[in-house]
Amino acid sequence: MAKVFKALSNPNRLELYLQIVKKHETSYKTNCDCLISDITKSLNIGAPTISHHLKELANAELIFTERKGKYLVARVNEEMVNEVNELLKLK
Repeated sequence: MAKVFKALSNPNRLELYLQIVKKHETSYKTNCDCLISDITKSLNIGAPTISHHLKELANAELIFTERKGKYLVARVNEEMVNEVNELLKLK
């Protein structure tokens, strides 16, 4: 869990992750993939920095990435989200 929280401790990385989550939730309704190129347009971060942040999120197992032609697609790792939810549950 430490690597998850470390990955999300960077404000830009957190914003990127939240954008991926938002697109992921929308994709259930529209059956579309979450294209990283769509997200990067809304963030004021350069491509090399985006790439680094994506790598950190993937290393923390928060997302999966895959190439579809010339596009990079990101998906939320729902299993990890469930693990974090269980850890943070207040009883």
